[in-house]
This record gives sequence, structure tokens and C-alpha cells, in this order.
Amino acid sequence: MAVEEDIFGTFFDEETKTDVLVKRFTLKNSNNVSVQIITYGATITTINIPDKNGTLADVNLGFDDMNGYLLSTNPYFGAVVGRVANRIKGARFSIKGQQHNVAANRGENHLHGGIKGFDKKIWAANVEGSKVTFSYLSKDGEEGYPGDLLVNATYSLSEDNELVLEMKATCTKPTPVNLTNHAYFNLAGHNEGAKEIYEHELMLSADSYTPAVDAIPTGEIVPVKGTPFDLQTPKLLKNAIPETPENGYDNNFCVIQKNSDNGLNLVGRALHPKSGRVMEVFTNQPGVQLYTANFVPQDDSLPGKGGCFYKKHGAFCLETQNYPNAVNQANFPNSVLLPGHAYIHTALYKFSVQK
Repeated sequence: MAVEEDIFGTFFDEETKTDVLVKRFTLKNSNNVSVQIITYGATITTINIPDKNGTLADVNLGFDDMNGYLLSTNPYFGAVVGRVANRIKGARFSIKGQQHNVAANRGENHLHGGIKGFDKKIWAANVEGSKVTFSYLSKDGEEGYPGDLLVNATYSLSEDNELVLEMKATCTKPTPVNLTNHAYFNLAGHNEGAKEIYEHELMLSADSYTPAVDAIPTGEIVPVKGTPFDLQTPKLLKNAIPETPENGYDNNFCVIQKNSDNGLNLVGRALHPKSGRVMEVFTNQPGVQLYTANFVPQDDSLPGKGGCFYKKHGAFCLETQNYPNAVNQANFPNSVLLPGHAYIHTALYKFSVQK
């Protein structure tokens, strides 16, 4: 499968005062599945998947052009997020007794890499066979982080309809690293909204979660049994969402570790019965953030692809990750990468149909 390359658009970079070219890469297989990714944020812009009748739909929320991705209200659609995804409490952390202050861009806390995180950077791209690798060098001090960090994000699409994202990073100083892809999915179609999201059945392979106050984990790891966060058996989102304290999910779940042969564990499975589209997610990471687009506006202020408007509960995210604020929680999995070591994060999205 050859990777197709074209130009997605340009934008004026205020920092360098130059026009920047944004390239787009298209991955296709023989099953009529296609995925498009751009060099801005190593962002997935399109995922076309057939339903049980063979009808294609784009199941990934995004924008038609760069104007959309440059909006201040763009909620990280499809982007690779870092250097640290999710939140760092107080926008600070200590490594070996030295405190580091990172950008506070969500109140007093740090979110998704800061003011200009990896989602807002132009990545270099290299095609090798049926894979495309995006590379970015985050310099020492960027957004307050210590050390240079070289990041590669490689996308591939298999004949089994598996979209694989492998993220690797190396550093020159000890630094926290927690990358994720922030794709928003609606298996009915990107423009079908909350009405069809509520008809999704969702299962998560997670027997515990990390309770949070103001989206920052308390440090506890609590069993999901007997709570609205127990999604170990499939639930319709229209039944599950109203049971949550915040009328929607924005929570880190602890993925059940089963030591599989390929090192990947099942994160969860989403089914849209009407179309028959199924998405299963696998990862080697300990956690996943389930987000049901609670903070996407309810009015017509976020224009999406094809003239539609994206609104609250119009999609869901399964962001494979380490636990939020892990750098400040000694009982959470380690998130500090050391020089001479490699950060390796795999996320696999397998698409199929149930007839």
C-alpha cells in the first residue's frame, strides 16, 4: 500500500513570520478504509470506515482546512498531544530535588503540553513503504520542560483494518513524557452528533479508575465495581452518561494488564449497532482517558467538516496514556524518561463491522 502525499494547506506562523506548508498523507487498504494525517500536530484528519452495508463514513471529527485547526477553540481534534498529555497539578514537578515550572494553561494547572504543545507544531514527515513517520524535536526549556526530546510518531494501516500509532521518544535530561492521540470518534459518522453517540455501546477493560478533583487525580486508585465508572460489560452511552456525577465521562481508567504476546492490552470496544461499525482499542500503556466531549459547546460555535457543527456529547475519545499527574504521584506508574532510555507507546485501533 503506497502512501499518498499532497498539500493540506498553509498558515502564517506568528513566531517565524513566515508561511508554513502543511502536508497531508493518505493511508489506504483494499477494504476501502482510508486514514489521513497532516504534519500540523501529526493530526489525524480523516478516518473513512465502511458500515455493514459497505457505506463509507468519516468517523473522526476534524476540520476541512487549516483555518479550523488554528481556531483557539479547537479541542485537540486528532492531534498527538505532549510533552505531557492531560494535566500536571500546579504546573510544576520535581525531579531529583529540582523543581520545574511548566506553562499553566488551564487555570493554575498544565494541560496537554502547554500553550503551544506538540499539537500546534509542524512535524517533519518521512514515508517508508506503507508507513509514515512524523518527527519533532522539542528543545530544552520548551513550555518549561527540561532537556531536548526527540519524538517520532509512526502511523500504519493494515489489511485487517488496524490503524497503528507507535510513538517513541528519547531525551537529553530526565523529563516527564506522556504522549497520546486525541482523536474524537463517532462511529455513526463525524457529523451525527450526540443523538447517535448515545446509541453507542461501550465496554472498557478497566477494573479501577483514578478519582479526581477538578480533573486532577487525588492519588487514589479505586475499583469501578458499583460505580458509574464500571463499563466492564457493554453499556449504552445514553444510559451510562446520565449516571455520572458530571453528566459525562472525563476520567482516567486503569487498563487491565494481561501480559499479551504483543505487549498490548485491550482498552475497550465501541459498537454503533445501527451502522454495525465496531472499534477496538489496544495499548501498552497503563491508562486510558474516556472523554465524552462534555466541554464541546452546545451552540453553533464550533464548525466542523462539511458545514456541520460539533456539539456536546457528539463524540468520544479513548486517549491511551499514563495516569494524569503521574509525575507528582509516587504511587502512579513512572512517567519520567531518562537519557539513554526510550519511551515507547503503541495505540492500535481496530475497525470491523457487526452485522
